[in-house]
Amino acid sequence: MDFWQRYRAIDTRDPRFDGQFYTAVRSTGIYCRPSCPARTPKPGNVTFYETSAAAHEAGYRACKRCLPEAVPGTPAWNVRSDVAGRAMRLINDGVINREGVDGLARRLGYSTRQLNRILSHELGAGPLSLARASRAQTARTLLVSTDMLFSDVAFASGFNSIRQFNDTIGEVFAMTPTALRGSAAKSPARRGSAGPAPAPASLTLNLPYREPFDAGIFDFLAARAIPGIEAATVEEGRRSYSRSLQLPRGQASFTVSFGPAGAVDRGSGGSQLQLRATLADLHDLPALLSRVRRLFDLDADPLAIDEALSVDPRLRGSVVALPGIRLPGAVDPAELLIRAMIGQQITVAAARTALTQLSVLGTPVGGGTAGPDRLFPTAAQIAEGGRALLRGPQRRIDALISTATAMADGSVDFGYGDDEAALARKLLPLPGIGPWTVGYVAMRVLGAPDVFLGNDAAVRNGLKVVADGSGLSADFREVSPWRSYAVMHLWRAAVKP
Repeated sequence: MDFWQRYRAIDTRDPRFDGQFYTAVRSTGIYCRPSCPARTPKPGNVTFYETSAAAHEAGYRACKRCLPEAVPGTPAWNVRSDVAGRAMRLINDGVINREGVDGLARRLGYSTRQLNRILSHELGAGPLSLARASRAQTARTLLVSTDMLFSDVAFASGFNSIRQFNDTIGEVFAMTPTALRGSAAKSPARRGSAGPAPAPASLTLNLPYREPFDAGIFDFLAARAIPGIEAATVEEGRRSYSRSLQLPRGQASFTVSFGPAGAVDRGSGGSQLQLRATLADLHDLPALLSRVRRLFDLDADPLAIDEALSVDPRLRGSVVALPGIRLPGAVDPAELLIRAMIGQQITVAAARTALTQLSVLGTPVGGGTAGPDRLFPTAAQIAEGGRALLRGPQRRIDALISTATAMADGSVDFGYGDDEAALARKLLPLPGIGPWTVGYVAMRVLGAPDVFLGNDAAVRNGLKVVADGSGLSADFREVSPWRSYAVMHLWRAAVKP
């Protein structure tokens, strides 16, 4: 978008662009989200920034009226497969908090100096500033949505000290943590959350997103849920999905629910999306939030995606019926690869049965709470004990064990910081992995938006249901770069009763 396209967006207060860029006003020294209700500034006073961190670096503070840190993230980090996009995925996952800038640079294959130069040029801020902005956003969410102690908020957000937390909140929001929490104390959402404060390792908060939001992603996850590790329910019109997972510092479990009641706050003005989480170590909170948002594709721009998909007559009817379809992500890249390999060339139900048998290898979840009671098996656990539990052709079993062994010993290492080309280079040489598997992993781990699984059986079945595609490309190139979402529509068409 050029300057005037962005200026028109802020002049019309278009919420679709919240989180995709930030508006800084020289005459006031503040920056806002595009939908800020304040009077539109004169063009000569406006500077647009790709990230809030860039606005911070330029000396601006966050608007107290529109709270620009409270918006969904930009969808650009999945669309962009360049160094900046890959870096932002890792920063949001908390890599700098755990490994520092040096660790981030190593994962991306650059020197620290090169990485600083690239991010400063592309995003207007270096990696430390980008991580600082991410911490501030997490802290604001916790301050206004929970009754956690300030010390717990500070460390859960990734700050190394209370002083650093206080200084950052003051610089970014021009408010103390007490004042920032007080600004939400009288809101309906805050009154609705009255009661005893949650335990330090447990919290409940809202998840911002852009409308529309198609709740069919809960059905997708429910159909593939492994008993004991995942659970999905529908109660009084409210859907929920729960699971356990291993995070860098310890075990965690969470429940995401969606529906008309019971949430802490509203997402973007419609139905409510709520997260309830329990963590062994609050330092893992940024990673958990990032992975949950990726799992439910909450940073997507559904209106832009639907507009592009509607161009294709094969998808037009499905887009009208299912606005805001989402691309399911993954909370653990290694787990997703194992699930993809087991699911190749068999039905979803058969894959779920096989994964349920394999799941007995998983480590029990501590705490004795209701819900998921164990973790998905690690690559090392599968490599050691999976052969006795897996069923099917011997070649497939050998491929699974070989892949699990390679992930366990570190000879194969992939994750959110890869691009599609790197993923293919790492995975295709492994036995039992072909283009379909790599494409599926790219869709769900990287959030790659432009993957078309043309050889997928469910995609072919979906094509039989949708409108005639005579004269149109077989690979749906007309809707690029959103072909992954076309796949989701075809999958939904294939299972339509």
